[in-house]
Amino acid sequence: MKHDLKRGAFLLIAATLFTAMLNALQKVTGARLSVFEIIFFRNLLSLPFVMLIAARTGMTLRTSHFGGHLMRSAVGLTSMIMVVVTVTRLPLADQQVLSYTQPLFLVLLSIPLLHENPSRHRWIAVSIGFSGVVVVALGKGLLQPGPASVPGWAYAVALAQGAVGALTTMQIRQLSATESSTTIALWQAVLMTIATAIPLPFVWTTPRMDDALCLVAVGAFAGIAQILQTEAFASAQVSAIGPFAYSGLLWAALIGWFGFAEVPGIGMLSGALLIVGSGLWMLRHDRPKRRKPANHGMMPPVKGAQP
Repeated sequence: MKHDLKRGAFLLIAATLFTAMLNALQKVTGARLSVFEIIFFRNLLSLPFVMLIAARTGMTLRTSHFGGHLMRSAVGLTSMIMVVVTVTRLPLADQQVLSYTQPLFLVLLSIPLLHENPSRHRWIAVSIGFSGVVVVALGKGLLQPGPASVPGWAYAVALAQGAVGALTTMQIRQLSATESSTTIALWQAVLMTIATAIPLPFVWTTPRMDDALCLVAVGAFAGIAQILQTEAFASAQVSAIGPFAYSGLLWAALIGWFGFAEVPGIGMLSGALLIVGSGLWMLRHDRPKRRKPANHGMMPPVKGAQP
């Protein structure tokens, strides 16, 4: 694979921007429309973009692990519902920073599910990350008695979404052993669209014109973000461009500030530093170490000399 760090970083930053705009639109429509209605249109209208990706590498739904796709889509749908619920009720930056706990939960889930033994560096990162969660909670008064306008349950759901998202990632890794990434993405889009269409007649609210436009944009932005992310990780190594995924916090904070008058507090910013720092710590120690070439007693090559 050709390693183009600049291209990969730019595409991943763009993907996080579209994801932040997507969450902002879900926040707007979530105040009036059902969660299932929003997710139905998100998956239905993003399907053409998924098919566009699949067409480049070979579009196929043929699989011998339909049960795995079904389980992965069920868990992914749960995660998507949790995202819509939390962005509707929480500041965008708060929801975004709590979603960054996913790598921490990946470490914890790898013990019972994959029988892994995390390294000391991973345990340090997990400890730092969850201390950041406590700082965010303290900053919002969630651990203090007395009435508060902050919906504490929504923060709990946002944190739980990190765990569910980690489980989704783990399922994708397991399916990737036998299935292509395009097959996984296609089954996800198809199964999630069907699953959210079933309850639609019971929760349907006719969208207003502005809501309808938002739903179209939600599907388009979801598809564009997926294309950009796919191209980003095809352009450069994950360990190299992974830190740029945290640019999503900047976009969420800016959109929340200027679009919804959500000013990040000291507690959220301090907790974000700890959570993001823990993720960067793991990315740094997960990079494969470069092996030094052995000279076997030979003199090192002179700079500028011809081979």
